Amino acid sequence: MNNKAKEIFNYLLFGGLTTLINIVTYFICATLIGMDYKIATTIAWIVSVLFAYITNKKYVFNSQQTSFAHVVKEFVYFMGFRIVSYFIDIASMIVLIEWLGMNDLVAKIIANVIVVVVNYFASKYIIFKKKTDIENGQNI
Repeated sequence: MNNKAKEIFNYLLFGGLTTLINIVTYFICATLIGMDYKIATTIAWIVSVLFAYITNKKYVFNSQQTSFAHVVKEFVYFMGFRIVSYFIDIASMIVLIEWLGMNDLVAKIIANVIVVVVNYFASKYIIFKKKTDIENGQNI
């Protein structure tokens, strides 16, 4: 498997696991514990983002950055873009549940598909962009 195919496979694998963690955490919080869907979505987001950072850095984009400054920069960028995706997640949930009357778990799955696509492009081309990509002029 070439590097690009491996990267996409790993992103889909770990993105799928991240999505599963997000949905299961949401289900536990909203359905089993009885939290409001906005609070449950927030907790699910925090848990899944921490998992996603570790797996994206190590297994998907193979970031070799080890200096404290680079790791902090990656983490800050990662969190910044994930905050944007959090608002996409919440906005999607509000539109799908409150405006369109959709079941909350179905809405959660749809919102996650949107978020996964946005996060891939942000991670690939901004957060974990390799120095060789920059030197070769590969930009989005």
